[in-house]
Amino acid sequence: DGTDPVGQELVRRYLAAYGPAASADLRAWCGLAGLPAAVAAVRDELVSFRDARGRVLLDLPDAPRPDPDTPAPARFLPAFDNAVLGYHDRTRIIADAHRGLSVGGARFVLLDGRVAATWTVDGGTVVVTPLRAFTRAERAAAAEEGRAVASFLSDGGNPRVRVAASPR
Repeated sequence: DGTDPVGQELVRRYLAAYGPAASADLRAWCGLAGLPAAVAAVRDELVSFRDARGRVLLDLPDAPRPDPDTPAPARFLPAFDNAVLGYHDRTRIIADAHRGLSVGGARFVLLDGRVAATWTVDGGTVVVTPLRAFTRAERAAAAEEGRAVASFLSDGGNPRVRVAASPR
């Protein structure tokens, strides 16, 4: 019920980590019943926004939010990362055509905040496999971030990265 302080704290902590998010995202993430009451109990503490589809997204009032025109840097995500799995509407980050890869344990490369490739390690080389055509700048960004991942995985040894050809 909404008077449960644990449920209310769960809402606050989820939004601190993953907001702005819809109530449906919170339910998809934790799978607990009773969250609508907890969300309603803390609703006056939160700010709301509308996404491109008109859904209400909630967030903490003092949460950092970059300017919408700020480009998101290339990022490599591990398998089963919450950034891909933790939302009811995953189209915010991954195209429906590739959604099945997320539950299959693929590791993803984000370009401008969206899944654009998968990555693996083959013989000490980080291999980036694009899911769509890359621009020259995107290929360079994926390779640069891939070198950082390869350096981490090789303990500073000989970091190697290969970006495969984009699909046609």
